[in-house]
Amino acid sequence: MLGTAYLEQGRRTAEVAVLYPKAERALRDSLKARPRGNADALCGLAALANARRDFPAALRWGEAARKAAPKRWTTYPQLIDAYTGMGDYKAALRALDALTALHSGPAVRGRAAGVYWDRGRREDAQAALADAAAGAVSPAEQAAWLERAGQLAWERGEREDALRHFQEAVRLDPDQRAAQAGQGRALAALGRTTEALSAYRVALERQPLPQYALELGELYESLGRARAARVQYDRLRTLVRQESAGGVDGQLTLGRFEADHGDPASAVRRLRAEWRRQPGVAVADALGWALHRAGNDEEALRFASIATDRVHGGAVYSAPYLHHLAVIERGSGKDGPARRHLQEALRINPYFSPLFGPAARAALAGLGEEPPPAELPG
Repeated sequence: MLGTAYLEQGRRTAEVAVLYPKAERALRDSLKARPRGNADALCGLAALANARRDFPAALRWGEAARKAAPKRWTTYPQLIDAYTGMGDYKAALRALDALTALHSGPAVRGRAAGVYWDRGRREDAQAALADAAAGAVSPAEQAAWLERAGQLAWERGEREDALRHFQEAVRLDPDQRAAQAGQGRALAALGRTTEALSAYRVALERQPLPQYALELGELYESLGRARAARVQYDRLRTLVRQESAGGVDGQLTLGRFEADHGDPASAVRRLRAEWRRQPGVAVADALGWALHRAGNDEEALRFASIATDRVHGGAVYSAPYLHHLAVIERGSGKDGPARRHLQEALRINPYFSPLFGPAARAALAGLGEEPPPAELPG
């Protein structure tokens, strides 16, 4: 219980350099005290590994917890996260089936929503999150599911709906920092930039996560405020270093950042290593984009295709992923597919990035209209 409490405190405060090692020590002490059948500690270690983005370790601990107590339903959400991080969406779906056979309720519906979204089932995901929020037993739990519902609405390009979800989440739980950052995202898309900047600053002050610093930096850059953007980019590097002291794998975040704002060759090296260790869809997208930025469109196209291949579990409804694929296709001389994928990206969420959304629209305009089909010979 102590280890799990340290883990949750670390998640909510982002003070992971201190709190995650404390969580690990407590959980390992629990295993030493009761080495057999201690599914609680094993599941706690799986949750800690997922929080650190160490999905191979999360999978090992999660499988050990399942073996110790096969009917303990709280193990299966950890397995779903681990399988997803490893890019094994079929296994994640099987774990969800096992979870729903053992338990029902808001937590299960919320986990189901994530799996449905990854499989391209957007309406099912949104319905599951609505059920989870309606069935929550505390304001904080309801706020957590509303934040996820806001994120899904945002990813569909529904700015106003996303903002309403994020605002309600913060009203219910003022410490819901992900929802505050979500407000920044939605407000920027609505053109309310002063409010957006304020929302991001509040989220970063109370929960300083590298992703929030990256988003705020890109918002500043889109507004032409290069110096303010550099401050946030420097902050991102500092936050990643601090998180790494707590065992958090920040290579995906750093790779994404370096590809767009730093050294693309460094991004490729980081993300290749990450792909070898845990080949999830997010890593495939980031590696493909880094390869493009480094000038290797041929290999980039292979990874971008993995990230958007619906048949094999790719996040086909992700506007940023489709934007990356389209730009890589354009660089490879594939103007037709590039045009279609840019159109799809902007149809899904035309506001997906204050910095790269306008670039996507400009690229689509540069490709012109779809040429008419060639006439068949008479």
